[in-house]
Amino acid sequence: MNIRGLAEHLNLSIGTVSRALNHGRDVNAETRRRVIEAALALGYTPNQSGRALRRGRTGTVAFILPLTTDSGTYGDPFFMAVLEGIQAALEREGLELVVLPVRRDQDHVEHLRRHLGRGTADAWLLVEIKREDERIALLERQRVPFATFGQSLTQGHQPWIDLDFEQVTGIAIGRFTAAGHRRIALIVPGDDVNFSQIVIGSYRSALERAGLPVDPQLIYQGPVDSAASAAATARLLALEDPPSAIFVVSENGPVGVYTALRAAGLEPGRDVSVIGSRETAASALLDPPLTCFSLDLQRLGGAFANMLIRSMKGEGEAGDPSILWPFETIEGRSDHPRIA
Repeated sequence: MNIRGLAEHLNLSIGTVSRALNHGRDVNAETRRRVIEAALALGYTPNQSGRALRRGRTGTVAFILPLTTDSGTYGDPFFMAVLEGIQAALEREGLELVVLPVRRDQDHVEHLRRHLGRGTADAWLLVEIKREDERIALLERQRVPFATFGQSLTQGHQPWIDLDFEQVTGIAIGRFTAAGHRRIALIVPGDDVNFSQIVIGSYRSALERAGLPVDPQLIYQGPVDSAASAAATARLLALEDPPSAIFVVSENGPVGVYTALRAAGLEPGRDVSVIGSRETAASALLDPPLTCFSLDLQRLGGAFANMLIRSMKGEGEAGDPSILWPFETIEGRSDHPRIA
């Protein structure tokens, strides 16, 4: 049932029916009641494309989801929970969420530019923020509301939310140094993702506070899925002076670290201490239990959406608010004091 059929059924003009459905003040209460009751009875739904053209807006928010096999950066389980929180917050405002996947081999800037040209959405949520991110500059030029999950040197006036990687790195390295470790390795995603640089900077600062030198050989940057993390661990163990502790910033990376340690005849938590960046379904199965950190992902998604909604309404000053989202420590048995 379209609006023309609904108007013919009621013997009213299309304009009258449209104004009644949109609560126009020039339509009397009885006519509005008849129109709404008939629309419900006949299963009428508005043509969203037509409404978007007339109003100049779509009522949708687009979330660009990078498709990657490297779930250690931001895995599908991570974003599925975040998206649930985003959708709930948007629905309360009468907004729809659309998810636009983008392949790793696609030009992400061109992908965004194409959808901007089509008018796909009224506002945008960006993730996997690069150290220098042209998408931010593009949206700034277009004067389109948007928010980013992460910080960038290409900082615009948009609100952003980010995980507090300085906090979690400081806690992890602090636990290692307090336990007597002096050779502490870091496994972190590649340098194209901005948070990796934040983690490395925090790692260096934590070592300096403890009076320890920074050995570049102990820093691995690259793919951090379980296989890549296992290979990185094997290379670290092959050093002349191997690490006695490893902080792995990855969702599935700890699985690979455990695998590589046992392949070398070493026991996680006994011979080499391990701390992971976030609790996942995979890490929950590790033995000994992994010391790591947790996040309320649905609350995180809701906060991300709400800051965009405030921006869409023109609330708050430019660049405000920005949020660093804290982690909570989960005590495991994978980072016992070093045995001399």
